[in-house]
Amino acid sequence: MVNPAFHCHGCHGEGLMREDFPILNQSIHGYPLVYLDNAATSQKPRAVLDATRNYYERNNANVHRGIHELSNRATAAYENGRERVASFFNARSSREIIFTRGTTEALNLVAHSWGRANLKAGDIILLTEMEHHSNLVPWQLVARETGAELRFIPVTGDEGLLDLSAIDSLLAAPVKLLGMTHISNSLGTINPVAELCQKARRQGVVTVVDGAQSAGHLPVDLQEIGCDFYAFSGHKICGPTGIGGLYARAEIMEQMAPYHGGGEMIQDVEFTHSTYKEPPHKFEAGTPNIAGVVGLHAAMDYLDCIGREKVFCHDQELALYAYELLTRLKGVRLFGPQKGRAGLVSFHLNEIHAHDMVTLADQKGVALRGGHHCNQPLMKKLGVDSTSRASFYFYNSFAEVDRLAEVIREIQKFFGCAAA
Repeated sequence: MVNPAFHCHGCHGEGLMREDFPILNQSIHGYPLVYLDNAATSQKPRAVLDATRNYYERNNANVHRGIHELSNRATAAYENGRERVASFFNARSSREIIFTRGTTEALNLVAHSWGRANLKAGDIILLTEMEHHSNLVPWQLVARETGAELRFIPVTGDEGLLDLSAIDSLLAAPVKLLGMTHISNSLGTINPVAELCQKARRQGVVTVVDGAQSAGHLPVDLQEIGCDFYAFSGHKICGPTGIGGLYARAEIMEQMAPYHGGGEMIQDVEFTHSTYKEPPHKFEAGTPNIAGVVGLHAAMDYLDCIGREKVFCHDQELALYAYELLTRLKGVRLFGPQKGRAGLVSFHLNEIHAHDMVTLADQKGVALRGGHHCNQPLMKKLGVDSTSRASFYFYNSFAEVDRLAEVIREIQKFFGCAAA
């Protein structure tokens, strides 16, 4: 796992492997596309497109229950994908990998299957103030049903770091669960999840890590992190949409009830009761997203061919370069740490709403994200209703960051604001 303080040297500002992404070779409103919305979803290389198409053209069948050749091929591809996810994140076993539609479903699975069974009135669910709604709303629902209480690790204002000065007292009983994002999708903050998981484990606190922004952007070693649950999405790491997963520590998963009921997850069914398969299959009811798993496998192979250390280095250099360029503009408020940030920059232009900002940027061919980024409580704490966000991946370049700064200056001029 990459140290949050890791600094890169010698990475080049040219986009990596850009020729592998057909979608990037187009114009938008007469301008070359500059795609800077990777925190929302990444683009897909030909290797992933080809793998998915090959599955549908040659191996399409349902898994596990069939005994014909196509079903055998599909089953092998599906379970090989589970092995690939386990190795990608250094889980102890593929039995600790549950396939889901993505991070949101994975976190809801934890809240439903573990939270409802293990939380009660008087227990505390400890989250951070920078959580995505996907790691907040499910716990609100569980708290309402069980009587557990939500508490939060504070964020240090615009700098966007967790205030850990009182973490030991915050983790004291009766805290039963600590949920935290690995990388903030609004601030670019890389949280010390391994350190926090270690502290939580000493107190007997179960840990949930939202890995939506870290999977595929830096090396993730789940045995080193030591969390009980880790959720991720495939579409943010060059894979297809509608596929993701949940790592669940085997000792905890075995005690959890199924999340969905139906075919495939059962062992034996009577009219009044059923028995279930062993994990992880008891959490995967119905026909799964087989093609999604095939594409996810290809995406993980692709990323490891580049090297996740190299991807992280490139992301960091682009984010630091963007941060420095934007600090030179007047009327720009930046959020998140200046150093050691992940590959995104969130900002607010004085007197210009984020929706206006990203709409006008789109007219210049620059794809950004504007809004609350599913971080409404954090936005309220920062005193804004929305921000504009540029998020980078390995196929982006310094030239595209230059174009971003140029477009911001043009928008400020359009609104009559001083750009420098």
